[in-house]
Parts: sequence; structure tokens; C-alpha cells
Amino acid sequence: MKMDYLILLSVILLGSSCQQQGAKSSMKAPTRVKTQVVSPSMVDNAQTYVGMVEESEATAVSFTGMGVVKRVLVREGQTVGKGQLLAEMDDTQARNLLSGAQAQMTQANDALARYKMLHDNGSLPEVQWVEIQSKVAQAQSQLEVAKKNLADCRLIAPVGGVIGKKLIGAGETALPSQAVVSILDISSVKVKVAVPEAEVGGINAHTPTNIFVEAINGSYQGGLIEKGVQADALTHTYDIRINVSNGHRKLLPGMVANVRFAAEGSQAVGSKMIPVTTVQKKTDGSKFVWTVAKDSTAHRTTVTTGQTRGNYICIINGLNIGDRVVTEGYQKLSEGIKVAY
Repeated sequence: MKMDYLILLSVILLGSSCQQQGAKSSMKAPTRVKTQVVSPSMVDNAQTYVGMVEESEATAVSFTGMGVVKRVLVREGQTVGKGQLLAEMDDTQARNLLSGAQAQMTQANDALARYKMLHDNGSLPEVQWVEIQSKVAQAQSQLEVAKKNLADCRLIAPVGGVIGKKLIGAGETALPSQAVVSILDISSVKVKVAVPEAEVGGINAHTPTNIFVEAINGSYQGGLIEKGVQADALTHTYDIRINVSNGHRKLLPGMVANVRFAAEGSQAVGSKMIPVTTVQKKTDGSKFVWTVAKDSTAHRTTVTTGQTRGNYICIINGLNIGDRVVTEGYQKLSEGIKVAY
């Protein structure tokens, strides 16, 4: 009987160990890979330039008066909303001025009430009645100014966005109109490119553009183009700014971008170009690439290839614009495995 009990206990422990091992294997970290989004290719005579990502709008926020900054409540890179408190200035003097203005307002109202009785009885000359009314108006005006001065000790965000720079810290003296922080709007960004004067004529507001940012391994289709009208005196180049949607806020000001303009008379074509090294062969001779689904799982995707252009190959069938292809680390993949990129 004792032997049977020991055997049963061993079976239970063995089963528990297997379950723990299975749980550990299911918690395995995703395999890290590099990817690239499939985008339309440009024709061969497209022009390529190096550009820089800029914020869509930048707002410098400052106090209207002079004083010592008591605290700054935001940090660089923080997202803020319109109306959010950003910083506070020492408000001791402003509160004292408000107390004085409130006292003068109380005194003026009391005098008005007493003189009104005399005015109603006809015992007060009209000139004195006008004078007391003027004093009440002056006290009211001074009270409103004092209230505003106190309110101005709090720095409120006039717009929403991301804190770009924090220029003043706690304990420093802020001057009127001296920026405390800058707020950047990066819900959409602009890619700035310097284009030689001999080539700027081939670019218009709707010229197709393909933008690749290596820092985040992302490809984007450019939107409306803004052309500068004044050339740089030394380089004889014109500034071109391309509007790019940035809903996920991955594009940050200062990132370097490779910009490809379609030359005049050309346009984006329907073919999809991916690195040659991503295409692999099966034992039956068919070709495939590793793609990443929306749930971050890897899958073999059969493709039909066309001609190569440098280090890239044209995909005729099998991929759609917007698909994410694994460019590095595919040697470690198996069907359905979780990946991180």
C-alpha cells in the first residue's frame, strides 16, 4: 500500500513539472526582428534627397510678468493638453496686491452706499455723486488687474502637444515673454529638404514622394508639398517641406529622412519593392518571404517576383501595400511565432 502511494505521488509531481515547463515555454519572449513596410516604388528617374523631420507647429509659452519660478510641472517629451497647468511663479506679491485691491473695493462700495442716501434725499451735489461713482469704477478696475496678475502667476498651456524644450527651471527668474517651455504639434510633421534651384521647377504641391526614416525603420507616403520662394544665398537651394501624417507619433523632430521625389512627368507605380535578401526559396522552387500579421505573429507568404533594381526586387503577387516584411532575423523564425520589431 505504501509503495502504491509513492508511485501515485511521483506521477503527480511529474505532471506538475511538465505543466510548469509548458507554462515557461508559453511565456517565452518574442523573437526580435527588423521589418519594413511594403510601399509603392517610384520610377527609375526619381530624385532622392536627405531631409530632416520638423514639427508641424511650435509654440513658445511664457509668463506675461517678471518673477521667480516656483515650480515647473512638465518634462521634455511629455504630452500635454490645452488648458493644462505647466508652471507656477511665486505669487506672494500678487496676492498682497489683490488683498489691497479688495480692501479698496470694499471701502469704495461702502462710501457709495452712504453717499447714495444723501443723493436720493437731494442733499449731495451732483458733482460729488459723479466723483464717488468714478472712485468705485477705479477700484473695480484695480481689482480686476490684481486678479489677472495673480492668475498670470500660473502658466497654462494655450494648445495641446508635446513638450519640446524646458528652458527655465524652478528658482530661476522669468522675464516677460521669455519662453519657459515650447509645445510641439507632432500629430502631423513636415520633412524639410533643400532642393537645388535647377531641380526645384520639377516639384509641385502634389508631386509623389516616398519617405524612409531609418531611425524607426519606417516608410511613409508624403502629402502636400510647401515650396519656399527664396533661395539660400550660398547653396542656391530652396527649402521644400512635405506634410506627413504622424498619427502614432513615431516621427520625431530631428530625425533624418531619405526623401524620393518622382521627377516631372513620372508617378508612383503599382509595383512593390523589397530587399532582395528577404526573398527565400522552398524545396519545390517557389519563393516566399516572412511577413508579420497585426497580432505580431510571423508567417510564410508565397510571392511572385519580377526584376531586380539594385538591392531591391519587384514583387508581382503575394504582397499588398502596407504589409510588414521581415528584413533581418528571419533565420530564427517558424510559422506562427511571436515577434517584436
